[in-house]
Order: sequence, then C-alpha cells, then structure tokens
Amino acid sequence: MEKNNMTETLLKIEGLKTYFFTEAGVVKAVDGITFDVRKGESLGLVGESGSGKTVTALSVLRIVPKPGRIVEGKIEFNGENLLSKSEKEMQSMRGREVAIIFQDPSSSLNPVFNVERQLRDVLTAHEKKMSKEESHKKILELMNLVGIPEAEFRMREYPHQFSGGMKQRVAIARALALQPTLLFADEPTTALDVTIQAQVLDLLEDLKKKMGMSLVMITHDMGIIAKMTTRVVVMYAGNTCEIAKTEDLYEHPRHPYTASLLAAVPRLDRKKTLSIIPGNIPNLIEPPSGCRFHPRCEFATKKCEETPPVLEEVEADHFVACYEWKNITLKGESSK
Repeated sequence: MEKNNMTETLLKIEGLKTYFFTEAGVVKAVDGITFDVRKGESLGLVGESGSGKTVTALSVLRIVPKPGRIVEGKIEFNGENLLSKSEKEMQSMRGREVAIIFQDPSSSLNPVFNVERQLRDVLTAHEKKMSKEESHKKILELMNLVGIPEAEFRMREYPHQFSGGMKQRVAIARALALQPTLLFADEPTTALDVTIQAQVLDLLEDLKKKMGMSLVMITHDMGIIAKMTTRVVVMYAGNTCEIAKTEDLYEHPRHPYTASLLAAVPRLDRKKTLSIIPGNIPNLIEPPSGCRFHPRCEFATKKCEETPPVLEEVEADHFVACYEWKNITLKGESSK
C-alpha cells in the first residue's frame, strides 16, 4: 500500500512567497519555492539557518507570525487550496490533517499546565463530546506510544519535571494526538544530546511507519537527512535549489550549494579535509540579483548574476535550479 501511495501527491506547493513587512524593509523569507510531498514518504527540507525552511512549514499551517504574510503562490493539500480556507476551516485541519513538532519543546509546551491538560486540550478541541474518561484513556495510549514510562503518574506532572528528551516525546504525542496525515518535524533534536537525538529520530521513524503518515523533516543536518528521508528539497535564501531522491542527492549533487553542504559532512570514505562555504547567507531585504547563491559560488558566471535560474528536471525525479549543473555533476563524480 505504501508503494502505491508514494506516487500520489499529498501536499503541493507552487511559487510560494512569504514576506515579513518590517520597519527595516520587506524580508523575502520564502520567495517562490516549489515542491511537493507524496503520500507515505519521508521528505527532507534542508538548508542553512535563514533559508526559509521553518517559514515554509508555518505557511502550510497558515500560522505565519506577524508581520509575516503569504503574498503569492499555491498550497494544495489533498487537492484542496489551503490559501482559500477560512481561519475556522484551518483550525479544524491543524492537528487532524497537518501537524508540527517545534524545535524547542521547552518553549512550545505551556509551563503552567500539566501534560494531561495539554494533551486533553488538543483532543477536546476537535472532539468536543469526548468524555474525561475517554480522553484519559487516549492520553495514556499516546504517552505509551511515544515511550514515556509510568504514564499514569507522569501525565500529572508539568513540563519542567521532564528531561529534554521526554519533553520532546510529549511534544510528539501532542502532534500525533489526532493522527495527522502530514507531520512537519522542525529541527526536533537540536536541543538534545547525541544519544537522545538518536532515540527521538528512531521514535519518529517508527511512528511514521505505524501511522502511515507523511513526514517532512526540517533540518540543517545532512546526517539526519541521510538517516530519515527518501527524498530531499534543498533550500537557500528563500529559494528551492534542488530536489532529488536522497541517495541520488548524496551520490551526484547537481547544485553547487548542495555539493558544498555535502563536502562539509565528515565521511569515512573521504580523506580530503572538510570544506566550508565562503561568505554568509544574503540579506533577504536586498537579496543578490540572479541566483542568490552566486556571490558564494565558484561556478558562477555572468548569467548567474543577472538571471535567476528556474527548477528543471535534469534526470528522472531530479530537479535543479542552476545553469552550471553539468559541471557540478563532474565534480561530484570525481570526488568519490
């Protein structure tokens, strides 16, 4: 069943633009991105901090904080246009159809309510006729599902009484309470130590398989991308650079930014010293003309500086926005 689902589109984003209208100017945080999420797949959304990954997820959920605003583009979920829905309609979809796990559970969980209350609020917001006994049973099931021991006792505790890893498990339980079809995991392991990171990732992978949902893993960590995803969207400065199957992306990156990200990852089969990407992410109030990566790119030409490239399919299911992608292919192959 999963194989058939993998060819069906669940979420489709086309030309999405989300800007922040600040006193300093208009920040073009997401500026024309295009990609899709297929049913049952694990998709990676990767790029440096400031590339627009989180804003993309917030745009899908329609919870972009002020002064941000979606100004253009399409967001379709199961064939329905999310940008045409009312706030009331979106409220009924959040949690039930699309959910998100935020980066820091310490800030996403309410410190003044115990865990039982926070999980119950999610359940009863959508199931208003659910009794206290029914919600109590469901909360126990959720806490057991995400591996929180002594659930009957611990549900009465408050977030500050949980370790970082256990807080993230509570956040995962809350996100999965209504069995969403699509889950965004926004840097879910950033605040955790390495051992707990692995446990949380294994938990997400297991739950994704059990529930048959689609997972979008938002991260800057290429190691997490390799472990967790089957397909990857690479973002840079609010643009989509490259989309490919994870294995293809690692073996043959076609965009210089992707190649640079991979060259900075330690690998046992690479004896060369790790490289760094020169320069910094551009100011998104006044982004560079043409390709936004060109000031940091060793392959940039005059055309790159003047005209923004568009995504094109250079191989089956492999898309790239770069005029010099053939050069990147040769570089990637020779670096094996």
